[in-house]
Amino acid sequence: MTSGHAQIMELSDLDLNLLLLFQRLMQERRVASVAEQMNMSQPGVSNALAKLRRLLGDPLFVRAPGGVVPTPFALRLAEPVSQALATLHAALNPVTGFDPLRAMRTMTIGMTDIGEVVFLPALLERLSRVAPGIAMNTVRNTSVNLGNEMAAGRVDLAIGLLPQLKGGFYQRRLFDQRYVCLFRRGHPLEDAALTLPAWREAEHLVVVSAGTGHGQVDEWLKRRGVRRQVRLTVPHFMSVGYILQRTDLIATVPERLALELATPFSLSLRALPMTLPAAPIHLLWHERVHQDEGSRWLRELVIDLFADTVASGKRPRDVRKT
Repeated sequence: MTSGHAQIMELSDLDLNLLLLFQRLMQERRVASVAEQMNMSQPGVSNALAKLRRLLGDPLFVRAPGGVVPTPFALRLAEPVSQALATLHAALNPVTGFDPLRAMRTMTIGMTDIGEVVFLPALLERLSRVAPGIAMNTVRNTSVNLGNEMAAGRVDLAIGLLPQLKGGFYQRRLFDQRYVCLFRRGHPLEDAALTLPAWREAEHLVVVSAGTGHGQVDEWLKRRGVRRQVRLTVPHFMSVGYILQRTDLIATVPERLALELATPFSLSLRALPMTLPAAPIHLLWHERVHQDEGSRWLRELVIDLFADTVASGKRPRDVRKT
């Protein structure tokens, strides 16, 4: 850290636009993009950045392939600057009341293919009644850098088992996802006791859903030396119902997905003959939308629809991830 950091800096020395420019550069990491967003020339952005560097006594951003990368000092500065600007924005734009019946906007949620089956039908059914002007967009948790997309404001919320989202995010536990065994009605296992030997000897359909957290089931089984006959491996859950319906394969899947698939695909679900660790499913959002009324409204809607409040009897408070 240079000597500039040790000096006491007065707010009167600083132009608020420089902090806005700093925040945009943290999000975009490209001078050209920031210039376009802020209706400035690229030399104008460079000059403003040079002024901020002099004031703070740090390079803040250094050139890298495809753009710029923040220095350690800039990374430490990012969160308090973002919070301060969000607080200021909220103060300058006092509560006007978010009216879902009149709102016209598109909101984006990051979720897995399981999430689309488990959450979207009920969510869209509710939205059609209470917020007909809100369109929904989903993105796969694994197909985008979810942390960056949420920090940039392109994704409003995420639902799932998402250990990769760390600093700068709020989380609210919705429920603990249990796993069950799923197979077609009339399967030889339907009328027999589902013992561990019977489960192991059956032919399994296994979903290797990289990056979603559901791979922990396979890791847990491997660690304990539980072997099974894997007949088919697929990379997502979308085909599970169709395959189980037409074969004698069995699958170990999240319980809420199994409940959605059971009726349309004529499937039966049974408790597993071993206790797998439950997966905590969270609702997550970035600090930049923490005060946004529309985002807050959508969060409350998701919590109302899907949070398991039976066990605790009350809703836990939002917890900030560190």
